[in-house]
Amino acid sequence: MFKHAVLFSILQIAAQARHPWLYIETHAAAGTYDLTDNQARKTGEAEEGVGRLLDMKSPPEALQPWLDYVRGRTIRNYPGSPALARQCLRDQDRMIFFEKHPAEYEKLSKSLSGDMRTRALKEDGYKGALTLQPRSKERLLAFLDPSYETERDMEALAEWLPRAMKRWPKAAFLIWLPLFKDEREQEFGQFLSSLDFGFVAGAHWRPDSDKDTALAGSAMIGLRTTPAMARPAYAIAEALDALWAR
Repeated sequence: MFKHAVLFSILQIAAQARHPWLYIETHAAAGTYDLTDNQARKTGEAEEGVGRLLDMKSPPEALQPWLDYVRGRTIRNYPGSPALARQCLRDQDRMIFFEKHPAEYEKLSKSLSGDMRTRALKEDGYKGALTLQPRSKERLLAFLDPSYETERDMEALAEWLPRAMKRWPKAAFLIWLPLFKDEREQEFGQFLSSLDFGFVAGAHWRPDSDKDTALAGSAMIGLRTTPAMARPAYAIAEALDALWAR
């Protein structure tokens, strides 16, 4: 939820740029989700997250634009990051989404059908992305949202990002980072945020498990982003921190 709300706001600001964008996602997943299905109900995440916000009479102002868009699609067609990009970016912007999981790729391809601005590629996003290059006048914006299921996921991102920043010296990067109860991501997050100028914004909630691996929050790191992109990220983080502290 925090991830999508921040991404939506930043992409709305990106769409005001004079130049076109080449927008890349290295781990795009399915693109859209049914939050009423059994898997979503099993975790309870949707009900306590976006469902709770949609039921509020006066949700935080910083979240209102994203909530209005989600409400228009309904939670049976909840927009993931590819859908948010398609909504916010313009006709002159290109979007390339990588997803190597076969079932997720099929869903993603179907969700992008008919949109000539987009391409879905069934391959490793880290390898595939580095073969791309922005066209004349384009600027590249990459969104990184790996699974973080193992420590190797963090290591792979830590190895890839400096290479990508060197290859695309004018590119901007957005990195989603889960926050764990035992703060295992802290040193990793500090490393990422030190790579260039930008922002770090995060929101915390009470973990629903005593396990050290329990999720305790969500953060977004922006590198080579503008101050205008940072402002909604901070505002959304502050609003959700206040909400989840109740």
